[in-house]
Amino acid sequence: MPDPSPITPATRRWTPSRFRALLRSRGPTSVRFRRRIAVIAGAIAIGIAAVLFAQASDAAGEAFGGFANHYRWVPLLTTPLGFMTLVWITRRWVPLARGSGIPQVMAARSDPVAATSGLIAIRTVVGKTLLTLGAVLCGASVGREGPTVQIAAAVMGLSHRLMLVTLKSSVVIASGAAGVAAAFNTPLAGVLFAIEELAAAYEQRMTLMVLSSIVIAGMVAQSLAGDYVYFGAIGAHLPTAGALIVVPVAGIAGGLAGGCFSRAVLALATGRHGITRWSKARPVLFAGGCGIVVAVLGVVTGLTWGTGYGAARAMIVGADAPLWFGPAKLLATLATAVAGLPGGIFAPSLAVGAGVGNLLRAAFPGEPAAAVVILGMVAYFTGVVRAPLTAVIILSETTASRGLMLPMFATAFIADWASMGVCREKLYHGLAATFATKP
Repeated sequence: MPDPSPITPATRRWTPSRFRALLRSRGPTSVRFRRRIAVIAGAIAIGIAAVLFAQASDAAGEAFGGFANHYRWVPLLTTPLGFMTLVWITRRWVPLARGSGIPQVMAARSDPVAATSGLIAIRTVVGKTLLTLGAVLCGASVGREGPTVQIAAAVMGLSHRLMLVTLKSSVVIASGAAGVAAAFNTPLAGVLFAIEELAAAYEQRMTLMVLSSIVIAGMVAQSLAGDYVYFGAIGAHLPTAGALIVVPVAGIAGGLAGGCFSRAVLALATGRHGITRWSKARPVLFAGGCGIVVAVLGVVTGLTWGTGYGAARAMIVGADAPLWFGPAKLLATLATAVAGLPGGIFAPSLAVGAGVGNLLRAAFPGEPAAAVVILGMVAYFTGVVRAPLTAVIILSETTASRGLMLPMFATAFIADWASMGVCREKLYHGLAATFATKP
């Protein structure tokens, strides 16, 4: 039986009405076109913002380093006072800017439109940026990567508002992943971070959006900052016989240490014991006490200030470091994280992980130092964040040690298992719940 309405060349002709319909659905004024422009423009802006924030953070860190070297004892006063001031300002003016920034983006997925007026509002991230730089100027053990994720989500939200299109949950995830990629210059890590952490239920239809945002933001950041490797091209490797011994030890040690850190942070953020109640009743005073801990550690050791990037890189390339660096940096990072001021834990966690690897170097003196330190970083970072794939890709991309991939994967999975034995709830997921009822 013939088709009652066959398609003929006449029905495919470009009529004025069909052309107008096509313009409405796909033209410059269409929602689809404006949404694509919003994503592309937002990704470009994320790359620029990430580079500018990184440069400002590095300058603030250098300024504090010079201050601490010239006036060794003064931070005992200025750091606690700085902590108290920053926490007071945060609670008074931008309460949603406290902490890392990644939990805010995770919480924003449930209602992205409302989040653009709160969790990822421009006012929130402007405060986040300035206060994070203030924390760096105080010597706090903070990183810029977590705040970059929140800044990225806010930038993408602004681009959608300017183009008059609705911000979707998948776009929030894509922008956060783009922030990770631009902050570390690690595009693959951005993809995996979106899958492992930011997306509760990953949807296949958002794959292109995630990849497009990451690639664009990464290319812009790379064009501005140069084609650099975060920790330098290390190219570490580990013989199979050595890996069979080092991997399980590193995985268990780093995973347990990272799990203990996460459990302590969550206990103080969501627990109901006496210390938590006291800290929430007197947040500014509690921040001052945390600042005293950070200041004493920094003045006594001279190594635990700031992100710890310099110390971590030195240990990766084989420089000798005191065995107490890892535990001291962990305590400084914990005191900073629970104080309530804005700032991330990515970079400090990598520094603590390098300290864990430095301890393992003493236990395995016959193995390549760089490889052992990197495995310690993978293990501890996985223990804290509980994102093993992201941890491996970040370290492989930031050190160009792709020959160490299999030992890193094995270490990360062991560390994830060990960390789960100490703290079953993922750190960022637990902290995101504290923002769930916020506007």
